[in-house]
Amino acid sequence: MSARENEFGQPIGPALPDWSPRPPPPRTAMPGRTCRVEPLDAERHAGDLFSAFSAAPDRRSWTYLGGTLPETQAAYRAELAGMAAGTDPLFHAIVDADTQRAIGIASYLRIDPGNGVIEVGHLHFGPSLARRPAATEAMALMMARAFDELGYRRYEWKCDALNAPSRAAALRYGFTFEGVFRNAIVTKGRSRDTAWFSVTDAEWPRLRAAFRAWLAADNFDAAGRQRRSLADIRAG
Repeated sequence: MSARENEFGQPIGPALPDWSPRPPPPRTAMPGRTCRVEPLDAERHAGDLFSAFSAAPDRRSWTYLGGTLPETQAAYRAELAGMAAGTDPLFHAIVDADTQRAIGIASYLRIDPGNGVIEVGHLHFGPSLARRPAATEAMALMMARAFDELGYRRYEWKCDALNAPSRAAALRYGFTFEGVFRNAIVTKGRSRDTAWFSVTDAEWPRLRAAFRAWLAADNFDAAGRQRRSLADIRAG
């Protein structure tokens, strides 16, 4: 933070003389090597997503989400139709590049063009996506759109403070932990503390380079195992 002062001798933040509000994210696809992140479409994606989430051995992946998986594909399609119609959150499906099937969901939300702040959330990865390179690439693609394409200044990640896997994922992707908002919301009849994480535009170039190096085909052996971790690449 700049140490410059105003006319009263008070410290103030860096000037942004060329700042202007940023555009909202468009409803267009973000293609990658292992996946494609595309605007959610209930008719196109409901069947794939219902199958992907139904393949999980139990419903634990829904614990920290706002809802749960409906009993039928038709009910889930109706739910997705409502989600797809909104602009904030702006939902996307994560489509596997090989099978062309939707295997996860992500969204932009709390979109603040005036201040250049955007959040990624409502993340739900099916078993065939979780802890796979495509999950990391999907997050890199969404971050790249926010910073490189749209010029946002701050990219946020928030989760239930008790959601250890989500907190670990945020740190793995390079987010900085900022603290916990206590008694932040009421969800599913219980109180939730919310953990906050962020990446700024100044930090993004280093993270972008690390994502590219980690996702490169030569970073994986014949069995698909990573040669270097994302954290090791960032540290190097």
